[in-house]
Amino acid sequence: NVTFDELVDTYFEQIVGLMDGGADILMVETIFDTLNAKAALYAIGEYLEFSGLDIPVFVSGTLVDQSGRTLSGQTGEAFYASIRHAKPMCVGLNCALGAEHMTPFVDKLSKCVECFMHVYSNAGLPNAMGGYDETPEDMAGHNKIFFENGWLNMVGGCCGSTPPHIKALRELSANYKP
Repeated sequence: NVTFDELVDTYFEQIVGLMDGGADILMVETIFDTLNAKAALYAIGEYLEFSGLDIPVFVSGTLVDQSGRTLSGQTGEAFYASIRHAKPMCVGLNCALGAEHMTPFVDKLSKCVECFMHVYSNAGLPNAMGGYDETPEDMAGHNKIFFENGWLNMVGGCCGSTPPHIKALRELSANYKP
């Protein structure tokens, strides 16, 4: 039970705090609902206009399952079309799925974005106990297709990833041009 304007006000307050704290990038992240992303992006636009600053903006959406759709039903491409007016520096996908399951969606999104692209996947899908079973080597191996195809400019890890997972991604990605 929140209005768009209330979301904008709340995001604006958060942006002020982040910028006062020395943030160099503003990232709208783990967005299931495009309207929430649009409220955050509107607040960022208002802040940038008010402050006269030019801060890089990243947007990261979440596809909730193998349907390749956000919780509000949009494909990754439709999500991008809904937020591209904000001219983000980088757009990508995170969470919900492991890299192996994200591949077709990363491929499609990479063909339509007009900016840099990122992915930070989970260390596989959650197991019955809510944990993640992919080893650092498995996770890096599943991300390899992204590097081979030149789809990404930034890669990382989300749920279940640990410093060794990130190290394995860094070591593998060093062999490829973004």
